[in-house]
Amino acid sequence: MAGTNSERQLIAEGPAIILVHPQLGENIGMVARAMANFGLAELRLVNPRDGWPSEKAISAASKADHVIAATKVFSSLEEAVADLNFVYATTARDRYGYKEVRSPVVAAETLRARFRAGEGTGILFGRERTGLTNEEIALADELVTFPVNPAFASLNLAQAVLLMSYEWMKTGMGSIEETAFSALPQRPAKKDELQGLFDHVEEALDARGYFRPAAKKPKLIENLRAALTRPSFTGSEIQVLRGIVSCLDRFTRDAPRGSGAPVLNRTRNRRPKAARGDE
Repeated sequence: MAGTNSERQLIAEGPAIILVHPQLGENIGMVARAMANFGLAELRLVNPRDGWPSEKAISAASKADHVIAATKVFSSLEEAVADLNFVYATTARDRYGYKEVRSPVVAAETLRARFRAGEGTGILFGRERTGLTNEEIALADELVTFPVNPAFASLNLAQAVLLMSYEWMKTGMGSIEETAFSALPQRPAKKDELQGLFDHVEEALDARGYFRPAAKKPKLIENLRAALTRPSFTGSEIQVLRGIVSCLDRFTRDAPRGSGAPVLNRTRNRRPKAARGDE
């Protein structure tokens, strides 16, 4: 599967993801996959409608086997949160009450701080169609809601888990600008290499009558050089571009590279003989 590597460190930590009365096994599997993407590993299910274990969940999890294998099933939400110190309840719609409402960023930072302090934490997610009931929300300490389009606020279960999992992962990074990999180091092109590219392109264009009328040639060359200096080419990029120009210069559409020795059209810039007779 693209993007997986069993030889690299597997992150498996953080708050428990608690799905309250989830319906489809496929949705549970996609939740497991979202969790694994961002280092979460503890999945708890409260009365899954279609039972557990689920072959459909295993298939949809796309190799997030460690999450599926460790999944725990509870008969009530009270049992599912009994050993936790702090719990968030997710909601996409207005909930008026006395519980604090947090953004995903603040919620993830709070969960990270409590996790580092050794506390047990969790995030509640409700049913696919109706979400959490007020009674279920009462078991949480605070609410977390997502900044979504107010006229289209519905998120599917895996999307909601993915958003919170992503915010959780960010809180463990040394910097929000950190990336998992970076581009290979490249040597900037030297000025003589850039000059060689200028000369090569200009000669090829000049041979084909590009710089017309002659009075505009200095300005056209100036514009061409400005375009070629803007990208800050590397040495390897200069080689690629010169290879392209050489290929266009030596081969034609009718006699492409690989079809045999190139036949240079020495009369390509001359007028046809029939036309000369009219002079």
